[in-house]
Amino acid sequence: MTSTNGDSQIIDNVKEYYGKKLKNVSDLQTQACVAPGRLVNKNVRVAISQVHEEVASKYYGCGLVIPNKLEGIKVLDLGSGSGRDCYAISKLVGQNGHVTGIDMTDEQIEVARKYIDYHTKTFGYDKPNINFVQGYIEKLIEAGLQENFYDLIVSNCVVNLSPDKYAVLSEAYKVLKEGGELYFSDVYCDRNLEDSVRKHETLWGECIAGALCWKDLISLAEKTGFSTPRLVTVSPIPIDREDFKKILGDAKFCSVTYRLFKLPKVEKSPPLQVIYSGDVTGCENQLDFDHRNQFKTDDVYTIDSELVTILKNSRFSDEFEFQPATKGVCGSTGNTVDNPFDVLLEKEKKGEQVSPACCAPGKC
Repeated sequence: MTSTNGDSQIIDNVKEYYGKKLKNVSDLQTQACVAPGRLVNKNVRVAISQVHEEVASKYYGCGLVIPNKLEGIKVLDLGSGSGRDCYAISKLVGQNGHVTGIDMTDEQIEVARKYIDYHTKTFGYDKPNINFVQGYIEKLIEAGLQENFYDLIVSNCVVNLSPDKYAVLSEAYKVLKEGGELYFSDVYCDRNLEDSVRKHETLWGECIAGALCWKDLISLAEKTGFSTPRLVTVSPIPIDREDFKKILGDAKFCSVTYRLFKLPKVEKSPPLQVIYSGDVTGCENQLDFDHRNQFKTDDVYTIDSELVTILKNSRFSDEFEFQPATKGVCGSTGNTVDNPFDVLLEKEKKGEQVSPACCAPGKC
């Protein structure tokens, strides 16, 4: 990655913000970098509850980046910070899996590494299944990470902090195995922001100034080789401070979790019918794959050609039975790239309660 002087200044400011200015989550000035409440299965709740208190207190995320079916796989966390997500995932992948966290901030890496032995003992492992690398998410290969190595990459409210998002996705694509997944939460805007916003130091640190217009993720995914982004969850991000409202105008923000896959270059498959086995831990009755695709155990669904390729070539390949499409099935699924702000409006119209994407401790 070739950084401009402006990009380097942004990176330095973000390092300063997360390394020196923020001591814990209560120091945040907006609600963009605090995770929403969300129902999760028991295994995930237990894993998160076992993370050391200091690690959790320095956690700045805008979503939950713990997908299903993690046993025994290799996971990379981009912008791992104090390591909360890494440690929770290290519990879920088990002794035979492995988790790597990469972060550029000295202070955050120091906290994360401090508790490796603590979590190894807490989880009952013979040896650590986790390590932390200091480096830049735009330069994964330069940081010493291996190409075609990871089954899953996660990231929680970090991609927006990078001034070079193409480099982030491009490097992520390189280190993923074929069939691997990028599963990440981030902040998105309903428009392209003005330069006056892009240059605001505090709003950069608060995950607002660097937010992509949601449409731009679609073109970024295509340019870097990933599959079409699949929206998993979306939550609104309210802007409460009056001085920030004046700067941001009518711009709206939301937290979205997307999943993207590194697919093999194979001939396009026709739509097929699939039957979910119910064997994924914590999803015995239903596997929620994305916003549009929820698979009830033993029901029959027709899925689009890209999702066929994803399910056949990813870690989910053994969880489905594939058969030619016929009429009269329980459901038909597709992959329309949804405007997340429209999804929120539809939820409101249906009377569904959507938690704000962020809330300070004690206010959720």
